[in-house]
Amino acid sequence: MHSITVEQQRGHVLLIAGDAVVRRRAVQVAPSANLAALGVVPVPVLLGSPVPSDTTYLDGARDPNTVLTRLRTAAATPGPLLVYLSGRLTVDRRGRRLHLCLAGTTAASVRHTGLPWEWLGSELRERPPGLTTVLLDLAADKAAWPLLQEYGSLPAPPSVEVYGVVAPPGFAGGGNGVSGYTRQWIEQLRSSPGRPDNLRLHALAVGGAALPPGTLVLPTARELAARPAQAPGRAGAAEGREQGGAGAAHGHGHSLAPGWEGGPGHAPEPGRETAYGHAPEPERETPAGDGARDLPGGGRDPRPHIHALATAGRHPEADALARAWEAHVLRAYGSASPEAIHWAEIRADLARMAGDFRLATRLWTGVGVTRLARQSPDAPEVEGAATGALYCWTQLKDRAAAAEAGPELLRLLRALPSLDPRHLELAGQRLELLRGTPIGR
Repeated sequence: MHSITVEQQRGHVLLIAGDAVVRRRAVQVAPSANLAALGVVPVPVLLGSPVPSDTTYLDGARDPNTVLTRLRTAAATPGPLLVYLSGRLTVDRRGRRLHLCLAGTTAASVRHTGLPWEWLGSELRERPPGLTTVLLDLAADKAAWPLLQEYGSLPAPPSVEVYGVVAPPGFAGGGNGVSGYTRQWIEQLRSSPGRPDNLRLHALAVGGAALPPGTLVLPTARELAARPAQAPGRAGAAEGREQGGAGAAHGHGHSLAPGWEGGPGHAPEPGRETAYGHAPEPERETPAGDGARDLPGGGRDPRPHIHALATAGRHPEADALARAWEAHVLRAYGSASPEAIHWAEIRADLARMAGDFRLATRLWTGVGVTRLARQSPDAPEVEGAATGALYCWTQLKDRAAAAEAGPELLRLLRALPSLDPRHLELAGQRLELLRGTPIGR
């Protein structure tokens, strides 16, 4: 019986290096170097599981059917599976199908020498949920990039968790060394006191990789939002306790670490660069007791880096990184936890900084409603969220969007007796005007 149990749990790691990404004779992504670096990471650490596992390296493969055979074998494993792919994405221009370029793939030969992306999904589609991770460190060429922009992501079965990055064409590469994202993933595996979950690793890797502007980060914001949150006390919280309590759930309030100083109680005001004060030192560590226990993994605080990205105008990168961290705390502690509320506040202010007042209004209103269910109506955090929502709503010029967001905001404002009554009156007048005026005017 014991041998059967072990066999049922057996895992697999499949590492695939496609063709190198080269522009003007300069190497931008070196898949072979990435595979070599991953090859020195112990398989149980790489896979995130102690079960007996097989490892397959495919470096320099030229026949897509050879890769398909290895992929099919890996997909048949009964236990956890990690598939890593690095290289160049291109398109079969006749069929407009994405392919991973293998060694020797050219624009003319891609239909015969590239690995069709749909093969990956076909082989992994039938695997049970929760057992399959696909890790990507890719770059798209000029033919593939418009299609990726059209998709907004990379197609994958819902049972597969996909993490990774796809760099746009023409970026400044890192030479023949290990790519930034893969290097950071490995570094986090080495330096973390316990093996973090894949979502946390991904968030840390994205934050430290100095990705080229415009990089497609997977999962996308929409895909992260669609994932079910993990309730408190389940695997994520248990994992935090194993790591010295850095991510352990707690019932008390939290202090904000440097990066969003002033907190949600300070409402965004017109003309300010950020509602939370000046940008902090990017390399500053989080002191013990100053919000570190609110961070998945403790240690270096990602919020200064996120804030620096936003103030530099790199809003999609800042938002993607914040969403990745928010998704982790949602899974670990639940949507009503102090940690989740805090990251919703961060995302609300990021949206304000990016000029996305529709999203900022929705997020600040949601934070206010959530806090009001657990705090007194005159709590500074509740009033701060409401004031932030009101300010962003007043900046929302889209009449339809403003009319849609107005009723929930008004309900929140009416529940706060300490709020300046003039704010409520003006908000009510604006909503009446929006409802009574044709949208096209």
